[in-house]
Amino acid sequence: MARFLRRDRIDSADRAIARALMHAGHPFHRITLGLFFVWLGLLKQFGVKTGSSLLAHTIWIGSPEFWVPALGWWEVAIGLSLIVRPLNRVAILLLLIRLPGIVLALVLKHDVCFGGSVLAPTLEGQYLIKDLMLFGAAMVIGGEVRKGTDR
Repeated sequence: MARFLRRDRIDSADRAIARALMHAGHPFHRITLGLFFVWLGLLKQFGVKTGSSLLAHTIWIGSPEFWVPALGWWEVAIGLSLIVRPLNRVAILLLLIRLPGIVLALVLKHDVCFGGSVLAPTLEGQYLIKDLMLFGAAMVIGGEVRKGTDR
């Protein structure tokens, strides 16, 4: 009986911790992801070379002088839309618009994105893979946009 009570207490504590993490984790995840996008976007405005800066010189049609700042402001818009919860749907839309370019760049410019093997991505490839992972993280946030409205 005592063993059962200990297991019950552990289970109860585990549930309470999981609830607290869920309650605090989603806003923390959303805000830090938003700040990350704002940070990377602003770096482009100050001329700091990033993966997309290098990519703009090899993949994008048109002038990198146009596309690097444009991509930067796009990232800032994504980030601010993630930080301001009512705009989360806008962030997901902006990411969805950007997603085909990421995938196409990985497929059509595999020589730029991968050194000699898909197991060894270049800096540009790493940047695009990171973008795919960030999109996956944003999907989790997108799954929360109706939270509080479905009752």
